[in-house]
Amino acid sequence: MSLESTVGIAKIGTKSLRATVPEGIVAFLGIQSGDKLAWTMDIQNEERIVIVRKAKPPEVSKQPTKAKRK
Repeated sequence: MSLESTVGIAKIGTKSLRATVPEGIVAFLGIQSGDKLAWTMDIQNEERIVIVRKAKPPEVSKQPTKAKRK
C-alpha cells in the first residue's frame, strides 16, 4: 500500500517541516496523539529511504524501590 501526504513549514524561521500522517498509517501503526515516532535513514540501491516506526515507550524499572525512613 502506498500513501502520500503534503509537507509544509513547521515554524517560520526554521528548516523543520511538518507532514500529516495519513489515516491508513495511523491505523496500521496504532498511533495516537502524543505518541513518538522513530525515524531510520538509509541508502539502498542509490535511493534514499526513511523507515518510520512507532517508538517503543521507555522501559520502567521493575526493581523494588527502597522505602524512605522518617
